[in-house]
Amino acid sequence: MSLKNKLLLAFYGDDFTGSTDALEFLTLAGVKTILFLQKPNQKDIDRFPGIQAIGLAGKSRSMSTSEMETELCNAYENLKSFAPNHFHYKVCSTFDSAPHVGNIGKAIEIGSEVFNQKTVLVSPSAPHLGRFCVFGNLFARMGTIGNGEIYRIDRHPSMSKHPVTPALEGDLTIHLAKQTNKSINLINLTTIEKGVSAVLEEVDNNQAEILFFDGFNLEHLKTIGSVFNQLANEKTLFSVGSSGIEMALGLDWKSNNVIANETAFEQAGEVSPLLVLSGSCSPVTSGQIEYALKNGFLEIPLESKAVVSEYQNEIIENAVSEIIRNFNNGKSTILHTSAGSNDPRIAETEAYFSAKGFSENEIQKQCSTLYGSVLGRITKEVLKAVPLKRILFAGGDTSSYAASELDILALEMIAPIAPGAPLCKAISDNKWLNGIEMNFKGGQVGTADYFIKVLKGEKL
Repeated sequence: MSLKNKLLLAFYGDDFTGSTDALEFLTLAGVKTILFLQKPNQKDIDRFPGIQAIGLAGKSRSMSTSEMETELCNAYENLKSFAPNHFHYKVCSTFDSAPHVGNIGKAIEIGSEVFNQKTVLVSPSAPHLGRFCVFGNLFARMGTIGNGEIYRIDRHPSMSKHPVTPALEGDLTIHLAKQTNKSINLINLTTIEKGVSAVLEEVDNNQAEILFFDGFNLEHLKTIGSVFNQLANEKTLFSVGSSGIEMALGLDWKSNNVIANETAFEQAGEVSPLLVLSGSCSPVTSGQIEYALKNGFLEIPLESKAVVSEYQNEIIENAVSEIIRNFNNGKSTILHTSAGSNDPRIAETEAYFSAKGFSENEIQKQCSTLYGSVLGRITKEVLKAVPLKRILFAGGDTSSYAASELDILALEMIAPIAPGAPLCKAISDNKWLNGIEMNFKGGQVGTADYFIKVLKGEKL
C-alpha cells in the first residue's frame, strides 16, 4: 500500500478543545480528517470516503493515572488497529499536566508499551499558537492570537494560576520528570537549526526513553516533521505534543506531494441566536463574556448548587426555560459557571465539596465532571426544543464532559474561526443533533470579541 493510500495519522486528544485544534490543522493542511467522539469501528471509518486521518476526542487531561490506564489502553489499541503511519497523543499547547491528573508521563508509558517503542518523541512547540520551546523551556503568549505578551510558562498570568494544573516549572524536561521514571533527553535549537540530517544523527545516538524537540518557528516544525516522517517506516510512530505535530507533519507531507494543496474555506456566515456554554475560569474567557454582554448577549449565571444532586433537575429545567425564552426573542445567551477566577461561585463550589471530605485534587475533578455534565444536559434539552444551529463550548475540561452528554458520533471542520478552534459540524444519527455547528475553545483562545465572531461566523 502506498503512503498516499494509507491512513496518515490517528490522534487521541486529551480534551475536546485540544482535539478540534488538531482537527483544524490537519484539515487546513489538506488532510481529510474526521474527529470521532467515541471509539470508531471500521464501519464508522467507511462512512467517510477518502478519509486520511482520524482523531478521538478524549478527556484524559482531567483523569487520574488509574483512570488513564483504562482509558488510554483501550483508545490506543482501538486507533492502532487502523494501522496509521503516525499516532499522536495530543496535549494542550501549554502542556497542562501534573502527577495526579492528566499525567503526560503516564500517557507516554502506556503508549511506549502499546506501540512497542523504546523512545517516545515529544514536540511541544506550536509557534502558530504563540507557543515556543527553547532549550527545553516553554514560552506562551497570553492568548493564542494577537500581540499578547509572551511569558515563560511558569510566569504566565493565567497558566501559572490554572485551577487544576498550575504551571510551576518552565523546563518541560523537569516538569515531565515529576510524572514518570523514564529517562529524558532533549534535542535543542542548536541541533534543530542544523537541519534534518543533524537531528536524525542525534536521534540515532540517543539512549533516553523520552526525547524532546525544541521549536521556535515554522522552519523548525518542518524539520521535525521530516524527521518524524522518516522515522515512521515499518510501523506506527508514536509521538506526544501539541497541534504543532500536525502542522510539522503537514509541512513535510506538502513538500513531498503526499497531500493536496491547503484547503480553502469560505466564512460560515451569521447564525443567530448563538448559545454559549462556558465552564472556563480563564481571564481570557472572562473578558470575552464581558464583551459579549456589552454587545447584545444575555447571560445566565449557573448556580453553584448545580453540582448538588438534589438541586440539579430544578436548575437544569430553569436554565432550559430561560434559554428557550431568550431564543424565542432572538437573543444569544451565555450560560456560565464563572465569570473569571474571582467569581464567588468557585469558592462556594469548593466549600461544598470540601465539606463532603474531598481533597483539593478531587474537588477540581468533581467540578469539571459535574459542571460539564450539567451543561451537556441543558444543551441536549434545548436542542430538542428549539432549532438551534450553532453552539460554542468554552473551557477544555468542562466541554469534554458536556459534549459527552450528547450523542455525537463525529465532528468535521467546516470553517476556521481562530487558530486551534475551528467551527465544526456534528455528525449524529439523531435528527435534532445532526448538522449542528459547534465550536470548542480552550480558555486561552481568542480575542475579546470572540463570541461575536463565532455568532457572525467570521474568522479572527
